[in-house]
Amino acid sequence: MYRTHTCGELRKENIGQKVTLCGWVQLKRDKGGMIWIDLRDRYGITQLAAESVNTSAEIVAKIDSVGREFVVQVSGEVIERYSKNDKIPTGDIEIKIEDLKILSESETPPFTIIDNTDGGDELRMKYRYLDIRRNPVKNALMLRHRMAQEIRKYLDAQDFVEVETPVLIKSTPEGARDFIVPSRMNPGEFYALPQSPQQFKQLLMVAGMDRYFQIVKCFRDEDLRADRQPEFTQIDCELSFVEQEDILNIFEGLTKYLFKTVKEVEIDYDFPRMPYVEAMEKYGNDKPDIRFGMTITDISENVKGKDFVVFDSAEYIGGICLPNGSEYTRKQIEELTEFVKIPQIGAKGLVYCKYNADGSFKSSVDKFYTEEDWKTIAAKMDAKAGDMILILAGEKERTLHGLSELRLRLGNELGLRPRDTFAPLWVVEFPLLEYDAESGRYHAKHHPFTSPFEEDVKLFETDPGKIRAKAYDLVINGVEIGGGSIRIFDKDLQALMFKNLGFTKEEAEAQFGFLMNAFKFGAPPHGGIAFGFDRLCSMFGGVDSIRDYIAFPKNNSGRDVMANSPSVISQAQLDELGIKLK
Repeated sequence: MYRTHTCGELRKENIGQKVTLCGWVQLKRDKGGMIWIDLRDRYGITQLAAESVNTSAEIVAKIDSVGREFVVQVSGEVIERYSKNDKIPTGDIEIKIEDLKILSESETPPFTIIDNTDGGDELRMKYRYLDIRRNPVKNALMLRHRMAQEIRKYLDAQDFVEVETPVLIKSTPEGARDFIVPSRMNPGEFYALPQSPQQFKQLLMVAGMDRYFQIVKCFRDEDLRADRQPEFTQIDCELSFVEQEDILNIFEGLTKYLFKTVKEVEIDYDFPRMPYVEAMEKYGNDKPDIRFGMTITDISENVKGKDFVVFDSAEYIGGICLPNGSEYTRKQIEELTEFVKIPQIGAKGLVYCKYNADGSFKSSVDKFYTEEDWKTIAAKMDAKAGDMILILAGEKERTLHGLSELRLRLGNELGLRPRDTFAPLWVVEFPLLEYDAESGRYHAKHHPFTSPFEEDVKLFETDPGKIRAKAYDLVINGVEIGGGSIRIFDKDLQALMFKNLGFTKEEAEAQFGFLMNAFKFGAPPHGGIAFGFDRLCSMFGGVDSIRDYIAFPKNNSGRDVMANSPSVISQAQLDELGIKLK
């Protein structure tokens, strides 16, 4: 072995021992006769020391030649450190250098490899192998490792079997665009990279595997943002002979287990179950942050018919109550107004009413509404003296989205969304189908294999948009962490689902024939769930972006700037694949 100890291991009790360490030179300080080196490895930092007059000229020459990020092997005696450093675990000791060997030299790195580096995002991604040496990124990957081990431990104890599924699969329409892979051995035909192992995990249930899981790489060719990457990792699970509540209980247990073992956070209550309709009406989205109030109230019936044309012509009028908002200045209100006008929200304006501390009301539409009107609205919204009511109007879905974004912005500004507070819940009873006006037909809200509520099946003939799905999402702090559903396992019901999605029998057979054929041989009742592993890791790490929890991520353009990928391929490769570029 090159070393007897790591750079994070030695303590006071090791004083007097002869040791050998290996690592990277983080910092060298020469104080004229006394030289110190901070030596770093994955485990920590140990200070090395050499006194010029008491060290051989050969060793001093080697120390002088050492630069930042050189890889060295050092042997010497552990001694007590004169000027101790309580910021690192090894701060009570240092190594008196007796021998030093340069294992590998380094060019000057493009950015300083310290916690608060001077390297920008793109530069750090280009030199990701250097970025990983920094504690924030290293610790993020260590957290990811720890969580993966705990997940396997929990699921193994629940009798789950880890099974790998194929990466080269058949392309199927499951929402996002597929990444396509040409087949050289089958000219003109293509594989797809899996958006999820959905059909394969259902086949494993038909195969009798009963409880399957996989920490699996998935791929979606979609626009990127902080919590999306073209390749991402799921905790993918499927179970047989279970109902929805069984799955919720098992994976609520997994979530509590991870919080307790990894975060040392005890969640000792059952996660609330919130119907999709309630989430949309009260929070404006299907992943509500329930750490704070300011829920949305429909006040359409209270404000229409008062000759204010903006409200009278609107499909929906909703409001939120801002606690202590009556103290907001005109400038602050103008900033909120400009916020709701941004293209992503698209509101035409913001109506406000201050409920003053003396019990009076002052609004931006006083011409149309009396104090009695506002008292009624305030009572409905549970507003108190000193609060302010903020109102948006327009098309219902867009207005709810605007109120949701306004609520979250105010929650951030008021410090109501702390990263060390966690509020999980299950959102349930999603719509099975959603109508796409552009194509003129329904699409699956989740995927074509999601089971409807039995009592809603009759609505396929009369009102498909009102069918509820046995689908569920785990939401924590306004972030969708995971989701799944009870699956259709009856071939006749599956055929009815395909029909309502606009598939002909031939199209359904071409896309999903192998799964439908498997169902002919005895499919058990089954359901599953998938957690976004990258998102879960970043939440546990207290950040919004998943990038630092992925060893080699892509940028917002889907590029790996380190490996310069994607890249062009040679004409010879294209010819071999039978591909001609337009």
